[in-house]
Amino acid sequence: MKLTKECLKNQVVGVNYPTYDVEKVWKETKENPTWLHFGAGNIFRGFIARLANDMLNKGLCDKGIIASETFDYEIITDVYDKCDNLTLIASLSATKAPEYTVSASIVEGVVASNYARLKEIFTNPSLQFISFTITEKGYSLKDINGNYTTLVEEDFNNGPTKGKHAMSVVASLLYERYKAGALPIAVVSMDNCSHNGEKLQASVLDVASHWAKKDLVESGFLTYLQDETKVTFPWSMIDKITPRPAKEVLEDLEKIGFTDIDPITTSRHTYIAPYVNCETAEYLVIEDKFPNGRPALEKVGVYMTDRETVNKVETMKVTTCLNPLHTALAVYGCLLNYPSIASEMTNPLLVNLVKGIGAEGMKVVVDPKIIKPEAFLNEVLEERLPNKAIPDTPWRIATDTSQKIPVRYGETIKSYLKSKDLDVADLKYIPLAIAGWLRYLIGVNDKLEVMELSSDPMLNVLREKLANVKIGDTSANLDDILANKEIFGTDLTKTAIKGKVYEYFLSLIKGEGAVLQTLTNYVK
Repeated sequence: MKLTKECLKNQVVGVNYPTYDVEKVWKETKENPTWLHFGAGNIFRGFIARLANDMLNKGLCDKGIIASETFDYEIITDVYDKCDNLTLIASLSATKAPEYTVSASIVEGVVASNYARLKEIFTNPSLQFISFTITEKGYSLKDINGNYTTLVEEDFNNGPTKGKHAMSVVASLLYERYKAGALPIAVVSMDNCSHNGEKLQASVLDVASHWAKKDLVESGFLTYLQDETKVTFPWSMIDKITPRPAKEVLEDLEKIGFTDIDPITTSRHTYIAPYVNCETAEYLVIEDKFPNGRPALEKVGVYMTDRETVNKVETMKVTTCLNPLHTALAVYGCLLNYPSIASEMTNPLLVNLVKGIGAEGMKVVVDPKIIKPEAFLNEVLEERLPNKAIPDTPWRIATDTSQKIPVRYGETIKSYLKSKDLDVADLKYIPLAIAGWLRYLIGVNDKLEVMELSSDPMLNVLREKLANVKIGDTSANLDDILANKEIFGTDLTKTAIKGKVYEYFLSLIKGEGAVLQTLTNYVK
């Protein structure tokens, strides 16, 4: 059976289906939309859109979501359109059989080039909020050297009618909403990055300010964007692992009767399928600032709270309880040639490494109260990372590591440096994670085989700085990298961490098998 609206009439036994009137929801949402989401990938379909599906099933709302894609239009044309915007969600537990759900909450898929349709949506007074999962890079207007990209410069000059960058498109559509009567709206980033709402707001205001300086928009537009009775940019924290579509899940879905759901690779290298596989654990915490109202998200498990609490939860997750552990497993998993994150958790050395990183972070973590750090960390270590049902790879997690380290390790290092009671010299496992990343950048695994490195905007620059380092060297100059505050949040050459990173790194490059031997020597 194909995943189209016809499958709603001929249901597969054991699969969860919508209990609401799908056709009615689709019709009313298209006419008077309340929620538009930018970024039509897996985390959106497998988590955010499923929350809307849950609310519809419970009668908590009567509208679905319209999805828009600004980067890879083939996600809409080759997946959404093919499946009548339905999503087949596979929730994978470590202890239970997979749970399958057909979600119909996504009503429409719109490519960003269809400006006329997006304008219709944005100028409708019914629209309550827009949300985003476009990755942290999607908000960036500048290159790694701090200069505006050529595309952004063109957008500044061309004005709101010809925007191409995602932030220019959004700013332009907000301008349409302003001209339609300065209608209220919440602009909500749900991306997995620190202070996401702040990043989104800064980029939108940057674009709008350039247009205002060139008299390409009315001066009142900037006032509108900065008036929180009209426009807000709530912060959020999101956490749910949604890896690439897995072959094992595809085979299982085909066994129970679904057809034509094979993954595709788009011309922009997005690997995507009509189905989404994801873990069962999930967290979404949102600052409750919605000037035009919102659905009852808190009744389907979302924490609606204040900005300070969002920040504490996000800091807990990305600096202590999950992300630092993930990054360490990613680089060492690549070096030791592990096929999955879960398989790494069968190695006591790697388990103790990430436990050590978590313990070092817990000394400076701030309890957000709504989620207990100790309980969150235990769930990560005991249930989430070892979950063999989640086909997540070290290679995927290693993507953009240079952009992640400032928060995942840098914040804990800075907290130790500021503390009167803690000594940064006592950090043992975080320096080992950093040294492991530098060893990974050499590009050969522990068997001295060439390995593919994940994409990273600083990859070429960092590789060049390590070009003279060879396996077997008894000395190396890492100062140029360790001094980079953009990467580490502070100049590590001026801290006691420098000596530890050097010690570990030189051990890691001794020769074949040195990575495993280093872990054996230093991880207790």
